[in-house]
Parts: sequence; structure tokens; C-alpha cells
Amino acid sequence: MTINMGPQHPSTHGVLRLVVTLSGESVVKCVPDIGYLHTGIEKTAESKTYNQALTLTDRTDYLNPLINNLGFSLAVERLLGIEKQVPQKAQVTRVILTELQRISSHLVWLGTHAMDLGALSTFLYGMREREIILDIFEKCAGVRMMTSYIMPGGLYADLPSGFDTDVRNFLAIFKKRWPEYHTLLTNSELWFERTKGIGALTAQEAISYGVTGPILRASGVNYDVRKMFPYIGYETYDFEVPLGKTGDVYDRFMVRMLEVPQSIRIIEQALDKLPEGDWMIDDPKIAPPKKWQIATNMESLIHHFKLFTEGYKPPAGEIYSRVESARGELAYYLVSDGSNKPYRMHIRAPSFANLQSMPLMLEGKSNFADIVSAIGSIDIILGEVDR
Repeated sequence: MTINMGPQHPSTHGVLRLVVTLSGESVVKCVPDIGYLHTGIEKTAESKTYNQALTLTDRTDYLNPLINNLGFSLAVERLLGIEKQVPQKAQVTRVILTELQRISSHLVWLGTHAMDLGALSTFLYGMREREIILDIFEKCAGVRMMTSYIMPGGLYADLPSGFDTDVRNFLAIFKKRWPEYHTLLTNSELWFERTKGIGALTAQEAISYGVTGPILRASGVNYDVRKMFPYIGYETYDFEVPLGKTGDVYDRFMVRMLEVPQSIRIIEQALDKLPEGDWMIDDPKIAPPKKWQIATNMESLIHHFKLFTEGYKPPAGEIYSRVESARGELAYYLVSDGSNKPYRMHIRAPSFANLQSMPLMLEGKSNFADIVSAIGSIDIILGEVDR
């Protein structure tokens, strides 16, 4: 029997259609059918200036906007040749914000994944903590989700007063509450039944499909972009990369659960060395002048006008820049023809590659009910699959 699961189904975590062939309860074939959410973001970016294109990156993975901003900004900075001019305050702040973003994303994954399998309480706990993180983002950027706060050259604005205290207060609360999540799920017999031995991927299978992030690491492959290709100073932070052994749904769960304390370690180290000073490079051709300068200096007013109407023009060339998002290796490939708009922008979205491995997880070794468990363990975001 062949049936459709989706494209409108609560457990597919977005607009995803699975064409599933069954023999009784056993999954014989499972084909992801994507494209229902196609936004054309990559093509749209080619008609925008670089600063305008930044706002599009918020919308590819809506649980990961700050890391999306960072990946794009690093690519543009390398095209402009200014990556070493970005102030230290901006670099350290980028680390803090992107690790908070990773925790926030993992909380949504954990809550929805557990809810799919019948554990509703975890979702409520996860949203409780995520709200505090979004409050911090709102103080920085003025919005909770589509931030565009990390931008080429540094940050959109200086950190708000009390940022350090807000983050430390959150960490103090969260470190006390995090064990509650383990109490709910980690040693639960019901959780074992729905996750252990389900949807396993071998290391070779994961590598051959370009799988990255927690799914790859759950299969025992020690690959994390922050360690392999350090950026924004990650090589100066002390943290570990959790690994799994069997590559099943439970191992993916545990890898993400163990990544959260590592993100906390990184944030604490970053807070201890967060300096004062500029948050944006001092180049009026790339960074907008401060508001008081616009009001008092005609030259600054002209720079502001030209920057937001014409943008800047990186030299002709191409660049591939990668970061570790909550879902794996997120990369931006940009081609500049010397104009003020990207000639080509391609996004290497981790959810796209990770989703392609789904048939390997299920065909010939899973029952129909296991599909829900496998989807949740991938942590897909269809916005970046169908970009």
C-alpha cells in the first residue's frame, strides 16, 4: 500500500510530503517530496544590495536567524577583505548570541520532538526557557526572531545596557532547570521504546549523503565546523563535541542534550572576556555612521544616504563561508561581479542534506509509527530546504 503523509501533517514539522510504501506496518519505501514552501530566497537576494540581502537570511531557518546572519556576514566580509578589521567586541558578542540561538533552537526541537511522541510537558518547559532568550534578542535587535542584528562589519547596534547581567541571569536559571529535562526523558522507558534502535544511520551512510550536525555526530563522526574550521575566535574557547555510537534516534537526542551544556560553557567564557569598545568597523563606506554624526556632519549624512541607497561594491570574486548552525554545516557561496548586488548566492542548508538521508533511516528496518520519531530526530526546517 502506498500512502501520502503530508504535506499538511503536524509531525512533518512544516510543509513536507512523504510518499510511503508499506507492507503491513513495515516501511518498504519512503520518498520525501519537497518544494511546497519554495520562497526563491536565493534568487531574490541577487536583486538586492548586500545589506538588503541580509534580511532574507533571517527567513530561511526561522529558528536560527542569528546564525544565518553570521554565515552571510562572514561571507560578505571575506569578499570585502575586512574580516580581520571586525572589532573584538562584535566577535565575542557574535559567539554569545549564536550559542544562545543554538540553545533556543534545541529547546524548540526537544519540545516538538517529545510532543510528537506523546510527551507534552517537555514542550511547555522548553518554551518557558526560550522566552527568556528571545527577550534578550529583543533587547538587542528590537525584534524577537527576524533579527538581522549580526551584519557585515560587526553588529547593527551597540549592546543594550544590562546585556551581561541578563545573559548571566538566564544561565543561572537555565543551569538549575536543565536537569529537569533529563528527568523527563533521558532515562524514561517509554522514551527508550520510541527512540532506541530506531532510524539508525552508519557513519559511512551519513558521510555519503552529506549529513552534518548532530545527526552526523550521533553516528560517531567527530565533525563540527567550530572545531574543524574555526571562525570568530572559536579556537580560543574550551568546549567538547559530544558524539554518539549507533546513530539512532536516541543518540541524536543525546548528542543535542549534551551540546546544550557545551554552549553554556562557551557563553560563560565569552562573557568573561567581553570587551568594551566599538561594535562596528570604522569604515563609512561599509558601516552606517552613528545617529549623532548624521545630525551634525554633512559628510556623514551623505555616507548614510549612499550606503542605504547604493550599498557597497565588493571586488569581483567568489567565496564559500561556513558556520555550524543548530542543524549542521550552514554555508554561503557568494559570487561578486564587482557590483553592489550578489551575482549569485547559494545557501548550503543542512536541513536539505539531512532530510535526504531519511529513506536510509527507515526503508526495510522501521515500522510506520517510527516515521514520526525519525522526522523529529532530523530537526528539519523546511524554510531552508525549499529556499
